[in-house]
Amino acid sequence: MIAFVKGLIEEIGDQKLILDCGALGYEINVPMSVLDSIPGIGSEIKLYTYLNVREDEMSLFGFLTKDALQMFKLLLTVGGVGPKAALGVLSALSTADLRFAVLSGDAKALSRAPGIGNKTAQRIIMELKDKVSLSDGLEVLAADAGKKGKSALGEEESSAKSDAIVALTELGFSSSDALRAVSKVDISGKDSGEILKEALKLMGR
Repeated sequence: MIAFVKGLIEEIGDQKLILDCGALGYEINVPMSVLDSIPGIGSEIKLYTYLNVREDEMSLFGFLTKDALQMFKLLLTVGGVGPKAALGVLSALSTADLRFAVLSGDAKALSRAPGIGNKTAQRIIMELKDKVSLSDGLEVLAADAGKKGKSALGEEESSAKSDAIVALTELGFSSSDALRAVSKVDISGKDSGEILKEALKLMGR
């Protein structure tokens, strides 16, 4: 219904913003990542939004990217995860880290989010593991770092990176550290073993 909202920041609250959009002021629930990156009151911002409608309430949730909005909507498909819990997950984890936590079965990482216990974390993993893509996570991370290439990852490249990341987690590294290290490796012409070696060098091992 409301695809995005663009306006001036009127007020900053606890995981909330009030945007002045001319004749209307919108109260929008946002993850901490939004609050950490906004310039301040009086600045213009564009948020991609999700309108949550209940019998006694309508709430608007906003995100800086379409990818974050997509992951928020995916979290809402998980049984027992409501908008506030989904917002908490995206406050604790970036979208790339969330994808890999799901794909690697890292319930501990998901449990860091407020309101997410181990059982809910396991449910998120079980219900989303077939709905998220590792290559998407790598590309989002690369884009955030200004390193995204002109074309999407090929199937072989994605597979090699995935194998290297899984190997790093099996060696005891956290999923987020493994994802970041592998995303920095130039994978051209390299198999998963070579990617793993270079990632380990970057991690000081």
